[in-house]
Amino acid sequence: MIDLRSDTVTRPSEEMRAAARDAEVGDDVYRDDPTVAELERRAADAVGMDAALFVPSGTMGNQIAVRTHTDRGQEIVVDDEAHVVKWELGGVADLSGVQARMTDCGPRAVPTAEQVHDAYVAESLHRPGTGLLCLENTHNSRGGVAVSADETAVAADAAHDLGVPVHLDGARLFNASVALDTPPEELAAPVDTINFCLSKGLGAPVGSILAGSEAFVDRARRVRKLFGGGMRQAGIIAAPGLLALENVARLADDHANARALAAGLDDVPGLAAPEPDTNIVMLSVETGSVSAPDLVEAAADRGVAFNARDAHSARLCTHLDVSRADVDEAVEQIAAAVSERRA
Repeated sequence: MIDLRSDTVTRPSEEMRAAARDAEVGDDVYRDDPTVAELERRAADAVGMDAALFVPSGTMGNQIAVRTHTDRGQEIVVDDEAHVVKWELGGVADLSGVQARMTDCGPRAVPTAEQVHDAYVAESLHRPGTGLLCLENTHNSRGGVAVSADETAVAADAAHDLGVPVHLDGARLFNASVALDTPPEELAAPVDTINFCLSKGLGAPVGSILAGSEAFVDRARRVRKLFGGGMRQAGIIAAPGLLALENVARLADDHANARALAAGLDDVPGLAAPEPDTNIVMLSVETGSVSAPDLVEAAADRGVAFNARDAHSARLCTHLDVSRADVDEAVEQIAAAVSERRA
């Protein structure tokens, strides 16, 4: 199976498996796992933050950030396609008791300064106020858009002028860094905190990093414990994460494969796929052709897996387990599936 459902499906390398087996460990809740400590130090340095916290998943990292930054009842300002509200099971309401003020940020996936000011609510006797601005880079549901440091700074500066902190869901920040040829710490510089995944394109089997100031991470560590994320001999899963941090440059291969995939699919009658910024290909299926769910089913029968988004669109992701030959084969099989379902 050529698995294009997500870059979360990557398999750890033999080196990662060996690192997990041989990792020096301790009890991380007691802060004495040396491998976790080294991962947190290196991860914080990678994004230019003072401190970092190793968490089991990107969702947990984002939800810890929301809980740590906000008070119950406050509003958070987010894009209406943001992962933190669209794909995290309503956690901002359930876990933090905050309300989401949704903003349509459009194809560039980041609000303008005017949109930030328009969404802002001042605290008063009757209103809880705005407690956080959440941004996303790359932006998943908007097709892996790579957001520049300048674009991020416009939104973040507007929030800071209003006294509102800024969290960045940077699950695929390193994809943005490679696509924009911009150091990750520069992309993260405008924001207060950032969460990024080790388990997507970087290839680790599990784990994400939440980074920010020392004071923030101290508070976040307590919230991680509250959410059930306090881990013991976590060096076993942190060791592959250290190797994942060395996998950044190869993300360019995933981007090139995604461009080739999009170009190939765009040539198939009835399909359209714009050139992607990074490793996420958004596929449109023309009305009157085969439906996206039917196409997914037919492609799976031919050995290619990807996900439908709705009746007329789908998403495909390239990653380190997908070669250029796999891309060419996927295009061929998807084209055949379109013809088959039309017949």
